[in-house]
Parts: sequence; structure tokens; C-alpha cells
Amino acid sequence: MPVISNLRRAVRRAARRTVDLSHPARSPLGSTVVNCVIYEDGVRQPETCPVDEAVRRVRKTGRGFVWIGLHEPSETEFAGVAELFGLHPLAVEDAVNAHQRPKVERYEETLFAVFKTCRYVEHEELTATSEVVDTGELMIFTGTDFVITVRHGRHGSLGPLREALEAMPEQLAKGPAAVLHAIADHVVDDYLAVADAVQSDIDAAESAVFSEQAGRGDAGRIYQLKRELLELKRAVAPLDRPLHALATQPLPPVGQDIQPYFRDVADHLARVTEQITSFDALLDSILQAHLAQVTVAQNEDMRKITAWAAIIAVPTMVCGVYGMNFDHMPELHWTYGYPLVLVVMVAVCFVVHRSFRRNGWL
Repeated sequence: MPVISNLRRAVRRAARRTVDLSHPARSPLGSTVVNCVIYEDGVRQPETCPVDEAVRRVRKTGRGFVWIGLHEPSETEFAGVAELFGLHPLAVEDAVNAHQRPKVERYEETLFAVFKTCRYVEHEELTATSEVVDTGELMIFTGTDFVITVRHGRHGSLGPLREALEAMPEQLAKGPAAVLHAIADHVVDDYLAVADAVQSDIDAAESAVFSEQAGRGDAGRIYQLKRELLELKRAVAPLDRPLHALATQPLPPVGQDIQPYFRDVADHLARVTEQITSFDALLDSILQAHLAQVTVAQNEDMRKITAWAAIIAVPTMVCGVYGMNFDHMPELHWTYGYPLVLVVMVAVCFVVHRSFRRNGWL
């Protein structure tokens, strides 16, 4: 099993795409405004311009939309963008402060969506302090002619997603709702990848518990894995109702042509939710099995201690009797009394030891 787990980790590392920060869609994390791009008829416009100018151009022509990406903006830095697009103060506060539950809220003609991003943390061996799941947050403001993404955390870059969408202009031509769907699909696909990786850790923990070298420290590793699985569950479970609303309810700017795509994402989310539920139940069973093994081991230890105590009690009793220093005791003045008593003690101890061995106590 350790060989299989190491092979899986090596495959994941090789499959992970590297991020080229020189690409215009991927700026260093220190930059608040990651990108500001205009799309017309699903085609990215080559001109780069400030946010306010891009908005004026889109609204003047009445074609396309602008996609603005930000990373952990402060309240002051986000104030100008919020005023330019007329974003609701409550949504702005949530986007700046983060630490929100996954949700979708409507503010007049603007949708505000919150997603939890997840990443599997590679580790050579699962320990009681290993970090398995790392989470971040992604907020999306979606209007008729704009998409604003606000990212919090060390991962969850949308650069690869932007490139993939730009390679499908017919999908991107459907407007901001297509971007919202692509982001939701990207986030849920990451959930699937993390769940598959966590399954490898669960398999390793299960094999360790039922191996001959199982140790009592396995409980800490299992408990840590349950805590990390709970973090993943907090990201996945609350997203069910928001995705259902996007797939079934008339929410601007999500049209009926996009809703079937959200239903597909909801199906993928249901699969992840079922996986997490089964993982949680399996970890409970593994933990119970480990605790049962610890109890059995403790009982075996107590039986061995009791058996040796009984064996030691035989010479202790004999020595105690002959240590009472009475004048008239059998064989006190006999020449072979001392070796006879030693032989009797050894013989009795041998018989008791064989008896305990036969009954499985030793």
C-alpha cells in the first residue's frame, strides 16, 4: 500500500499544471488587480486599459462584457470598483472580509456568489499534524456586462480557467453567466480531485490500522484526517442549495440556456458530497476498529502481567513461610532442605507457566 500511495502522489505531481506568472491572466499575488479584460462575442480584445475605461467602452458599444480579477483587495482598494459597478455594501463587505459560507445572493440585477476553493496538500506520510486540505475563498459579482472575481487564499488561480474559456469563444459569447458556470465547474472539479487524493490517505490509514505493525499512535492520524475531511465538508455541503438555485430559479443574468450547465455542476457536487459522507463513515469505522484493537492489546498486556504475577507469587509465598524464623519448622535442620525447596519452587513455577501458556495468557 505505501508503494501505491507514493505512486499516486507522483502521478498527481506530474499532472499538476505549472503557473506561468508572465501570462497576462496570471499576475503575482502581490498585485490586487490581477487582470482586466474586455470580451466581445466571446473573443478577448487585445487592448489593455484601466477598469473605468474598460467599463465605459463596454457600455458605450453595448457589446460584450468586462472581466476583472482581484486578489485579496483591501476595503479602500475595492471601494472604487464597488462604486463604479454599484455593488451592494453588504456584498462588498463580504467580499473584502472573506470567511463566508458558500452562497448565492441577488442584489437587484447583480448576483453575488461565494465559493470555497480547496487544494490537496501533498505529504510524504500522514501524521497527527499533517495538513491535508487547504481552503480559500472565491467571490464572484456577476452583472449584465461585467464579472468581478475576488480571490482569497494562496491557491485557486483562475488563469488556466480563463485560458480554457478563451479557447471556447462560442461558450464565452453567452456572457457573464458562462463565466460564472465555468468558475463553479472549476471549483467543483477541484473538490473531486481533492476527494480522490484524500481517499488515498484513508486507504493508507486503513492498511496501517489492520497491519501487524499497527501502533497506538494511529488514532492521532485518523483523528487528524477526520478534521481535514470536516474542512472539506464545510466547503462542499453548503454549496448544494446555491447551485440548485442557479440551475432552477430565474436569476439574472443566468438565462435558461445556461441553467442546464449548472445542473451538471450540481450533479458533480452531489457525487463529491456522497464521497465525503462515505469517507466520514469509513473513518468512524476505522477509528472504532483501532480503539478495539487497542483495548484487545491492553487486555493481553494485563493477562501477561497477571500471569507473571501469579508465577512470582509461588516462590514469594514459599520464601515468606520460611522467613517467619520459627524454631520448629519442617526440614529446617535437614541437609537437603534448601535445595529441595528450590526444586519445588522451580517445579511449581514451571507447571503454572505451562498452564498459562496452554490457555493463551503467555
